[in-house]
Amino acid sequence: MEEDRHERRRVTTPTTVGSLPRARQGAEPQRLLTTLLGDYWFWRQEHIPSAALVRLLAEFDITEAGARAALRRVASRGLLTSSRTGRTTAYGLPPRAHDVIVAHMLRLLTFGAVTPAWDGRWTVVAFSVPENMRDARRALRDGLRLLHFGMLFDAVWVSPYDKTAEVIALVRRIGIRGVTVFRAEEIADDDLDGVLDRAFDVTALRKRYLRFIRTYREAAERVTRLDLSPGEALRLRTAVMTDWRVFPALDPDLPAELLPPDWPRDEARRLCVQIYDSLGELAERRFREILAEFAPELAGLAAHHTFAQASTLRSPRTPRHTAFDDAADRDRLSVMTGRDPADDMD
Repeated sequence: MEEDRHERRRVTTPTTVGSLPRARQGAEPQRLLTTLLGDYWFWRQEHIPSAALVRLLAEFDITEAGARAALRRVASRGLLTSSRTGRTTAYGLPPRAHDVIVAHMLRLLTFGAVTPAWDGRWTVVAFSVPENMRDARRALRDGLRLLHFGMLFDAVWVSPYDKTAEVIALVRRIGIRGVTVFRAEEIADDDLDGVLDRAFDVTALRKRYLRFIRTYREAAERVTRLDLSPGEALRLRTAVMTDWRVFPALDPDLPAELLPPDWPRDEARRLCVQIYDSLGELAERRFREILAEFAPELAGLAAHHTFAQASTLRSPRTPRHTAFDDAADRDRLSVMTGRDPADDMD
């Protein structure tokens, strides 16, 4: 554990290759690893040898020890499964996770493309959970966070969308009483900006978007000039997606009526789309080159996808809750709260 924490501290310090930014926001080896697999191994059932994954992470200056620690931790969280052939260990996506991954990928690629409409009403959740039910209270709060409710007061949470059914389902799943859900047409507070900051920390989120823009604006200009090698393309494309993928967890996707003027999300998304889509083929080439060193029979199976292809993805008609969902939820909560997802595991 100490070695893993050391590696995480090291790679979250901003570094550059030339003028290219590295992933910074929560970019420990585990998140880089899952980004790489999501970007180039999205549809595949085959497992990739661990040596190839270690070599891929070496592109980001992650040591072999740090890479292997990341593999173990991601597998222990249920986001990867392992197999063994002789002395070779390999990793891949969990069985029966495909539909769930499609839904998550669709959310990631479409997030921020459209600002939702608002009917002017709020969903308000008020609760009183006894002190001796701390685990239930924590589960309720975590569930509300995942539904993108904001904490207005300790036991009063709000959302500008009608999520009554989702909250009722959450309460029933946890099995607690003392929770009230109602819809409100007005907020009895003249300072709406204050409400938004208390519940959703809009100011901090704005700063994070602006930091993303500062980090990637110059890189987007280099992409336009097409003066990147395959290795640089892989590093930059992985960095921008690793940094972008935290926003669907952090951003409650508020209606336009509630957002401050000049909300920076549109520009941040434009930069991400430009970099990610433009570098797909070049970055895929480097991914294949590295994979071919260890498993040439798998290299030709790697493929990239783009924001532009998001419309071709379809969520499953019948949503189902799987262990992969639970693992993904723990990962999202770690972004929202800064809590190590391993702390939530039995």
